[in-house]
Amino acid sequence: MQNDSESAQRAVRVITMDVIVAALIFALGALVVYDSNRLGSSWDENGPQAGYFPFYTGLLVCISSAVVFVQGVLKLKSDVKVFVRQDQFRQVLVILLPSAAYVLGVQLIGIYVPSAAFIGLFMKIAGKYSWLRSAAVSVSVSVIAFLMFEVWFKIPLPKGPFEHLIGY
Repeated sequence: MQNDSESAQRAVRVITMDVIVAALIFALGALVVYDSNRLGSSWDENGPQAGYFPFYTGLLVCISSAVVFVQGVLKLKSDVKVFVRQDQFRQVLVILLPSAAYVLGVQLIGIYVPSAAFIGLFMKIAGKYSWLRSAAVSVSVSVIAFLMFEVWFKIPLPKGPFEHLIGY
């Protein structure tokens, strides 16, 4: 069993996340400022240029995130509120990583095969269903989706090598 100091060491604090998110938002604001300046961010004889309003919006985002960043850095040593513990973060990753793999799979080999794999593996691993039931449901869902979108509604979805084998 872990004591409180051990579990606190294996946690991400709220203030740490504040600083990280502020830095990321600052970077996005800086990108908007840079690109708006490239487009033209001043006022000419016809009025504001294309980047005028985005420039100032990006500037406000940068200023706001810089304030949050500085506040966070000043509180880094004193604020110990926990944002997420290691065990909670592991639970998030159990969903996030397979979901990211699914999105990548859809981009690389179409939607139907990754969907069947995603549904089947989640049923087996998270739902503790048998391999037979997991395979039956996941293949059925993909076949029904294929028939519904590709055949009946004539809505093309991303396809890969398997669908090309069957002539779609």
